[in-house]
Amino acid sequence: MTESAHGLTTGAVARRLGVAPTTLRSWDRRYGIGPAAREDGRHRRWTPEDVAVLHEMCRLTSSGIPPAEAARAALAGPAPALPTPPAPPAEGEPLPRPARRPGSGNGLPLGAVRQECRGLGRAAVRLDAWAVDDMLASVIAQYGLVTAWEEVMAPTLHAVGRKWETSGDRYVEVEHLLSWHVSSALRRAAGPPPSGSRAGVPPVLLACVPGEQHTLALEALAAGLAEQGLPTLMFGPAVPPEALDQAVRRTGPAAVVLWSQARSTANPPLARHVADTVWGVRGARARPAVLPAGPGWAGQSFAPGTLRPGGLRDALVLLRGLCDAVAAGQS
Repeated sequence: MTESAHGLTTGAVARRLGVAPTTLRSWDRRYGIGPAAREDGRHRRWTPEDVAVLHEMCRLTSSGIPPAEAARAALAGPAPALPTPPAPPAEGEPLPRPARRPGSGNGLPLGAVRQECRGLGRAAVRLDAWAVDDMLASVIAQYGLVTAWEEVMAPTLHAVGRKWETSGDRYVEVEHLLSWHVSSALRRAAGPPPSGSRAGVPPVLLACVPGEQHTLALEALAAGLAEQGLPTLMFGPAVPPEALDQAVRRTGPAAVVLWSQARSTANPPLARHVADTVWGVRGARARPAVLPAGPGWAGQSFAPGTLRPGGLRDALVLLRGLCDAVAAGQS
């Protein structure tokens, strides 16, 4: 890191904070958050005091405070006490909706969402990996896995994805960074496989249909099932039909969740084939419940009895009921 007796260069400060140099120049130009000294009147040098102001600016914007407001607070000195967050909602109760704010921050198409979404989006656009990780851990700890996924993680991921789709090749790195940290946070929340899994209960098999690469929703479901002590087998993206067939026959799952993100990957014949797969001795054969999950299945027709979860919370309720029914039948 480049440093002299006169302070740090803009590039050095940007690397230290995980912020793009253009962001620092923009903050200086727009809000006056700049270096106190410039060598030869041109080269910017940041003192420890300047860097402390930038740290506070990053902290405030990562919490969802708009940049102009965060800049005024950072320049004013020690950070003012932030409002005490509301008490976590009761189990099954959605988060209270915040007041609408104009704009969406960093140009992400977020719309009317929670402040945590805005903070997470700003941190991801800045490629501030530390802030992204910290915010994900905080929202899971405060609100629980299901609410954190449905009301913070998923809306932010969708907004970043839409921004990528409408901006050419820009923001690809933002989506990759955010996706990786969301995946890591979900796995930490799930923890190791539960040692107290219900005895005799077959696993829930989780798989993306062939051609489908999006796994984060399935990872959230796997984490939620782990919290309930239900055994799972996660097969991940683009599972070939032959492999899926063998996995079902070998494991005899209580249920099979088939994820499809886009209509182009939805595969009703595969869902019907899995639902018709049987195992066991003659006279006592069993077959799995099939849950086609994800927006790709919208508008498709399914065999009677097929379960279509409306989201993570709904999927967990359905799967818990299925596993309870299997356990009761085996007792």
